[in-house]
Amino acid sequence: MRALSIRQPWAWHILHSGKDIENRDWATKYRGRVLIHASKAMTRAEYEDASLMAPLPRMEDLERGGIVGSVEIVDCGTASSSRWFTGRCGFVLRDPQPVPFIPWKGQLGFFEVPDSVLDGRAEA
Repeated sequence: MRALSIRQPWAWHILHSGKDIENRDWATKYRGRVLIHASKAMTRAEYEDASLMAPLPRMEDLERGGIVGSVEIVDCGTASSSRWFTGRCGFVLRDPQPVPFIPWKGQLGFFEVPDSVLDGRAEA
């Protein structure tokens, strides 16, 4: 299954706070469900900025470095009325589904994760 690395706490906001746009500097024609990979990196400034958008768990409680859920990409555009839109391009997201944390190495752009990972049969 395709996956996309997203820095915390933005990955958490997608799964729990109604963040319906993933801001990127590049567009995609891909439509469909993708896994959300929470990247390892997160700064205090990112956490504080994201906390202004909606309440967050404590910084140290945000899972990083693995798969945390999935979401459907239903569109991509250069403008949006969503309060979450701030980038050049926005992937329009629907139907977020958290999953129990699965440690996994992320990559830039979309990347493939074997289906067996979600079944707990494989490890990174």
